[in-house]
Amino acid sequence: MVRVEVKLKKGHFDPEGDVTTKSLRDLGFPVSGVRVSKVYTVELEVNDKERAMSLAREMCRKLLANPTKDDFFIEVLAGEGGVN
Repeated sequence: MVRVEVKLKKGHFDPEGDVTTKSLRDLGFPVSGVRVSKVYTVELEVNDKERAMSLAREMCRKLLANPTKDDFFIEVLAGEGGVN
């Protein structure tokens, strides 16, 4: 199993984060900013971490992340989903 986090690169407008920041401030929280990201947990049928990482990178390049505006971070979750 891999965990993939996709978030906007610095400098890209994050309207959802801005609205959340304003809403939290309106509720009285001392928030200086919020950035929104997506997290994907992907179950893979592979038996090694290197293969899981390689597949996750390929998924990001082909579908999960837009290289123009997104950064992504991958974590292989050992012992789950067939990865040892």
